[in-house]
This record gives sequence, structure tokens and C-alpha cells, in this order.
Amino acid sequence: MTADIKHEGGTRRDFLQLTAGAFGVVGAASVAWPLVNSLNPAKDTLALSTTEIDLAPVQLGQSITVMWRGKPVFIRHRTPEEIQKAQDVDVSALNDKEPDSQRVQKPEWLVVVGICTHLGCVPVGQKTTEERGEYGGWFCPCHGSEYDTSGRIRKGPAPKNLAVPPYEFLTDTLIKIG
Repeated sequence: MTADIKHEGGTRRDFLQLTAGAFGVVGAASVAWPLVNSLNPAKDTLALSTTEIDLAPVQLGQSITVMWRGKPVFIRHRTPEEIQKAQDVDVSALNDKEPDSQRVQKPEWLVVVGICTHLGCVPVGQKTTEERGEYGGWFCPCHGSEYDTSGRIRKGPAPKNLAVPPYEFLTDTLIKIG
């Protein structure tokens, strides 16, 4: 006489194996879920991933600095003269060839990460009293890099233009960076 008694569709051993396997899968999932979930970014990190800025108080010709992901972001409300100056540049003469139209969504608002692409310094030129270099943008006093009114490198050792962060206009005067 055998220990396995055949019932309709399977044996008692088949049932026990399926049940043990199901419990094993549920147990493995209950251990794996907290581990996988711990790899997600923390809520405070997610809060820093985007920032909204109201541009209404920023006057024509004024620049502000906001922090995004621990980096300074320069937002400049450009004057018609600054816009024209940025658009009139011969792009073929630039080291990092990028027309002004690719760097802005609205010509009057320039949004760039305020970190020099040479050695990571923070250029000056946000205040009207600070040195802006001969191109009217920003000047990095550490090694003499000069950026124009579109944040493009024009002179000095910096290899790239100031980076443009991902941003979008939520309204005419409200932007979201990130």
C-alpha cells in the first residue's frame, strides 16, 4: 500500500507542496518589500527635487538667486537690450555653440544654474553693483571666465555654457524648476 492516496486531480503531497510554496512566496515578498522601499528617495529629498518661484516681484533688469537641489539658480529678468545683445551673437564664434532661443522659453526670463563650468565656482554678476565682465552677464573671479547675457561662455577657461535646468512656466509669473 502506498502513502500517496490519489484523490480527484492530485495527491495530498501536491497540495502540501503548493501550500508551502505559496507561504514561501508571501514570506519572501514581505521581506523584500521593505528592502526595495528603503531604496526610494526620502520625502525631504523629493521636496528638494522641484521648487516653484513667483517671478512677479522681480523687476526688469533684476536678477535673483534661488536654491534648487543644493545649487544656486540664477533667474534674470532681461531688459530688451540684454535680449537683443544675446540674440545678435554669432553662434559660430562661440566655444559651446548654443543660440539664445535654445536657452530660454520666454526671451525676457533667463534661468541658469549659477555654477561656473570650469571648476565649480559661483560667478558674480547677480547684483547690479558686481562685475559682469565685458559681455554683461556673469564673471567668475577665480579664473576669469566671462558669460554673456544668455549665460554662454565667451572668454576664459570654462569649457561649457552655464547649464539650463529643467523648468516650466506654470503661469506667466510662476515657474517650476525640476
